[in-house]
Amino acid sequence: MAVTTRKGSATRHEPLGLSLDDVKGMYRYMLMTRLVSERILQLNRMGRTPFGAGTDGHEAAQVGAAWCIRRGKDWTVPYYRDMGVAFVLGFSVLGEFRSVLAKATDTNSAGRAMLNMFSSPENRVLSRSVLVGTEFPHAVGLALALKLRKETDNIVFVFGGDGSTSPGDFHEAANFAAVHRLPVVFVIENNLLAISTRYEKQTAVKDIADKAAAYAMPGHVADGMDVLDSYEKTKLAADHARAGAGPSLVELKCYRYQPHTSDDDDSRYRTKQEVDEWRARDPVKRAREYLLSADVAEQELEEIRVALADEIERAIAQAESEPDPRPEDAATHVYSADHPLPDGTRA
Repeated sequence: MAVTTRKGSATRHEPLGLSLDDVKGMYRYMLMTRLVSERILQLNRMGRTPFGAGTDGHEAAQVGAAWCIRRGKDWTVPYYRDMGVAFVLGFSVLGEFRSVLAKATDTNSAGRAMLNMFSSPENRVLSRSVLVGTEFPHAVGLALALKLRKETDNIVFVFGGDGSTSPGDFHEAANFAAVHRLPVVFVIENNLLAISTRYEKQTAVKDIADKAAAYAMPGHVADGMDVLDSYEKTKLAADHARAGAGPSLVELKCYRYQPHTSDDDDSRYRTKQEVDEWRARDPVKRAREYLLSADVAEQELEEIRVALADEIERAIAQAESEPDPRPEDAATHVYSADHPLPDGTRA
């Protein structure tokens, strides 16, 4: 659905407590996420990186939800597609390409983990595993710790895809959070595709948000292709948690434009027509149209794009010039300094 506001009439952000500068910032992060995601796939096809996982189509969902997170105070447990969330929380374009290229300078894992295993103690971003659904119990544990420490104004945001709500990890975490009224927001980016399994083949409910009722928590559904709606619904859940009322589930309905990863043949489970229909609702274009309708000059938006494109190319060149991990560092932070290794030596 296209934005239909008249020139100068875009004011939806104002009742949400957002300034026009906020919306510009949201757009910048969305465009950053799109351009980086596209560039990662290009590098993969050029043989310059072995693997990629696209974010295209998730930008509004990720940035809108992340705009509710108080950086350095709230805890965040993202999932592997959450590049937009990571950028809002302070991760850089250079840091992303260090991760993609598995460089020793990668701040997440020094090049030893898959890309997008985001980690930042100073920004309260919990290190995670690529395994689907395991993030939910970890997030609930963080929320319990906040409650025990009486950090009453800080909350936890945990992200996952629609497929991550099918394993038992999600249900055990949701049940525990609800029973103990923990300050956690479950953010589910429903792109209708659990890797290559269609939505209707892996869950029976109409909306993922319907699952919240089983645990007596609020469930909200947002248009995940609309950054303002994504922000509004996530903020409802965040305010609920900050008030001590317990957890909520927010479903952000979006769509993944790229294959699941650079190794995936998505023609096996969807049609080009379906992708084209969702591209007509492109979240980045919708955000741009909204800003134009709010009298933001087209030249200003073009300057944002040009500056981001330049930053990306400089980041790629810098990351490619940096050292790869050393084999002798493979056990660092895996074993304690005096722990025996399998061959009998000590780390």
